[in-house]
Amino acid sequence: MGKRKIYLTILAILVLAILAANLAYPKYFNQGVDFLNKKFSWHLPHFWQIPFKLGLDLQGGTYLVYEADLSKVEKKEYGSAMQGLRDVIERRVNLFGVREPVVQTQEAAGHYRLIVELAGIEDPGQAIKEIGKTPFLEFREQKPEEEVKKIEEAKKEVTEKAKELRKKGLSEEEILEELKKLDNWLLSTEDIFKSTPLTGKYLKKAELGFDRTTYKPLILLQFDDEGAKIFEDLTSRNIGKPLAIYIDQILISAPVVQEKISGGRAQISGRFTIEEAKELARNLNAGALPVPINLISQKTIGPTLGKASLEKSLQAGVVGFLAIILFLILFYRLPGLLASLALGIYVILVLTLFKLIPVTLTLAGIGGFILSIGMAIDANILIFARMKEELMENKTFSVAMEEGFRRAWPSIRDGNLTTLIVAAILFEFGTSFIKGFALTLSLGILISIFSAIIITKNFLKVFVETRLEKIQWLWS
Repeated sequence: MGKRKIYLTILAILVLAILAANLAYPKYFNQGVDFLNKKFSWHLPHFWQIPFKLGLDLQGGTYLVYEADLSKVEKKEYGSAMQGLRDVIERRVNLFGVREPVVQTQEAAGHYRLIVELAGIEDPGQAIKEIGKTPFLEFREQKPEEEVKKIEEAKKEVTEKAKELRKKGLSEEEILEELKKLDNWLLSTEDIFKSTPLTGKYLKKAELGFDRTTYKPLILLQFDDEGAKIFEDLTSRNIGKPLAIYIDQILISAPVVQEKISGGRAQISGRFTIEEAKELARNLNAGALPVPINLISQKTIGPTLGKASLEKSLQAGVVGFLAIILFLILFYRLPGLLASLALGIYVILVLTLFKLIPVTLTLAGIGGFILSIGMAIDANILIFARMKEELMENKTFSVAMEEGFRRAWPSIRDGNLTTLIVAAILFEFGTSFIKGFALTLSLGILISIFSAIIITKNFLKVFVETRLEKIQWLWS
């Protein structure tokens, strides 16, 4: 009964391995299906095909770095503003069908940056255009009357001076140089409106609407609960005054507040066509940026470079795999051969898991996987070393095997646990490539424990009470 259970377990492992192998690489299975369908006029289906998801460095794409302008945000709000910015940009690139985008924030030396990795996009202009379509929505209130009066007087003075200079036939460059000499020049460049806390960060929904009197298109806005409170406070202290609405630093409209507005509803009116209003509402829904961003760096990785990197990493994996198998067979003979078979199943299971999760594979991620192959066999080496010691004490094969697994388990558990803890720290605090390394390494370690404790052990149990267990040189 014991042997039957072992054989059934091994059969289940082999069936799982075959299914996983076809899922990881269904090419040959599907070629066989095509042959049978053609020869016998059958209609057998192809095996489920799921492609590996490759990262930016393996399939090519665009790498963009934006710097966030947090000058108008309180320091304590920096974290939430950057998180909101990341969420908005991620929604934006997803909206345009970019595959597996990676959007993350980064702080360095007081600079807050947004890193955007767009795999499969080779034209940086296209990527920049997609991200740049997202408008920055901002509400501004009028400055104090005295200040507004000074600014308007300065603007009037500069305008009149410019008219005089044009009559004299000066060029626009010369006029600008003369205007800069005026005492009120800087004051004339100021806006009569000042920023408020109410920005697109608090926008819940934007939709197309129409004015009930003129039937002109406008955009209806709905803020979230926090935004509604800010808007209510803003309108209550600006009754009878204009409240300016800016999109991407451009004044769209400045309606006069008639009364305090509760409920967080507002509207943007202007000289829109219906299509323009629809597009603006759509873009605002895709994500009105909580803070402005400026592109400071861009890099394009071509598909040729990505393909070469993938080929080299696969070659490294194959060479490492074969080297481990050679080492196991030379040093541990039959147990090494069984461990090599278990290692092959381990590789198939891990690759299948990468497809099913799915894991976005980068060079660093493949590096983590290759490293996990070496660590996967580490457990087997500990077990076999303990088995050798037990056999040298003239214990039976079954007892030596059980003792080998039992005594090796604490070392296997503690060694893998410490590595998993480090991988978890790397995943939590690392950048995208480091996260990929930590994730593939962690998955590899978890499957390796299953491979050593379940697969290898059942392979060894097959030889209990057989003639082969008595051939000493096979085991030591």
